[in-house]
Amino acid sequence: MLDAVDVALMRALQGDGRATFQALADGVGLSRTAVRARVRQLVRSGAIRIVGVLHAGVVGMEVLGHVSFRVHGPSGPLMEALDEREAVTFAAQSAGRFPAVAQVRVADDGALAKELAELRAMPGVESAEVFRASAVFKDEHSSVRELREVDLDALDWRLVRLLLKDGRASYADLARQVGLSQAAARSRVVRLLSSGVVHVTAIAEPSAAGANEQLGFGLRCRGDAEALASAVATMPRVSFLASGFGRYDVIGTLTASDRCGLVEALETVRAAPGVGYVETWDHLRVRKERRGGERSAQWGPV
Repeated sequence: MLDAVDVALMRALQGDGRATFQALADGVGLSRTAVRARVRQLVRSGAIRIVGVLHAGVVGMEVLGHVSFRVHGPSGPLMEALDEREAVTFAAQSAGRFPAVAQVRVADDGALAKELAELRAMPGVESAEVFRASAVFKDEHSSVRELREVDLDALDWRLVRLLLKDGRASYADLARQVGLSQAAARSRVVRLLSSGVVHVTAIAEPSAAGANEQLGFGLRCRGDAEALASAVATMPRVSFLASGFGRYDVIGTLTASDRCGLVEALETVRAAPGVGYVETWDHLRVRKERRGGERSAQWGPV
């Protein structure tokens, strides 16, 4: 388990994975040398990976749907089928009203309707209900920053692919690998980051970060759903949060080290002003969790 300083460093790196060691040191009150050693140990031990995650809009996956399945018979065969589908970025066996849940990312509502028709036709699926996200407020596996229009050329895509593998790669190393000067590589990377195309973040190994338990939740609100989502997204242990349309006004995921932590986090969500109805589902087993940088080789020019 991480100590308090390691957790503070991890949180800072989740906000800006390319933050300088000096900036990190200023934030935790240690020397630059001590912070460098701690960050390198976190990476070496596998507690965190510092990688780039793409904005979903860059790769034509702007529409997100959360699907709740009713299943007759065992849910295992359905999970195996979901694992093979390109549009499915998350799938889990769950406890609650629905024995399986999934998230899909597609280009538009037409593609979402087509994907849902195919999901409903899968063997074992009795029915499938969808929540269509209109705004994603928090997602540890995909950048949710505002995306500015920017034209990406082949060199930009080469830099993106390198950042997806190593978010803290030095400008000198990036320049060498793509055949640019260090100044030119730095300028391009800064543009990619500032435009929202890619966000460099620390992805924590769940057991090291004390996030062994996951709970999904859906909210119906008594007022402005986006205002409620903005407030809930800032709460501790919320790892995903979106507002939208369908069975719920807001959906999210809580992560904690144990069941008591989940209960505390859920009570905090229930107490948020504007929350009317709360429904939960326990992620018994996460079958698939694809991050923004995975399967990126097909994106953009080679």
